[in-house]
Amino acid sequence: MPKNVLNRAHSRALTKQGKIAIAGVAALGAAAVALSAVPGNTSTVINGAPAADAKVAAGPQLKNVKGTVTDQLATESVKLDTFAAQKKAADEAAASKKAADAAAAAKKAAQERAAQQTASRSTERLDMQPVAAKTYANNLDGWIRQALDIMKQHNIPGSYSGLHRNIMRESSGNPMAINNWDINAINGVPSKGLLQVIQPTFNTYHVSGTSWNIYDPVANITAAANYAAHRYGSMDNVNSAY
Repeated sequence: MPKNVLNRAHSRALTKQGKIAIAGVAALGAAAVALSAVPGNTSTVINGAPAADAKVAAGPQLKNVKGTVTDQLATESVKLDTFAAQKKAADEAAASKKAADAAAAAKKAAQERAAQQTASRSTERLDMQPVAAKTYANNLDGWIRQALDIMKQHNIPGSYSGLHRNIMRESSGNPMAINNWDINAINGVPSKGLLQVIQPTFNTYHVSGTSWNIYDPVANITAAANYAAHRYGSMDNVNSAY
């Protein structure tokens, strides 16, 4: 065989062996990288079950984490439920107190209104009750006192003593007394009654609310006192025939 042919064959053989050697080196390198990446001991890789062992090792740890989170969530849920229940109870208590206060206020207001209405009705009843009429004795003392009350209503001055003194001088307390001898009698208008008043004077100074009968004791006194007030200032200032 020619020498150059032998050289080319030898060269191809070397080239094939080199490729095999390079492939072997590459495989060994990949294995080394794989070994360095797997945690744990070398025996796990050698035994051929690294994935399964990793799963077994990781399983309990994940389970514990899940249990812890679940317990925490449960605890927080209980806390939230407890807080919600407490808040609800507090809100219900506040609402109940508010309702009770409102009811108490309404009751108090109703009682006050009832008291005011009762007082108002009592006042109305008092106002509606007739005032008992004042009574006077049917004698000289009673006539004078009744005349003084009427005179007070009409702002006619005079006192008990002034009226009594002039009555006793003029008629001695006789309401039916009549003078038939003085100048008035001669002129046809005799003086009459307790204070000896002539009819024209009685008619002019008659006091409203009293009788028009000149012999009525109270009417006679008040008319004479009214005349004396206009002429003398008061019956108290009269000490003789007037």
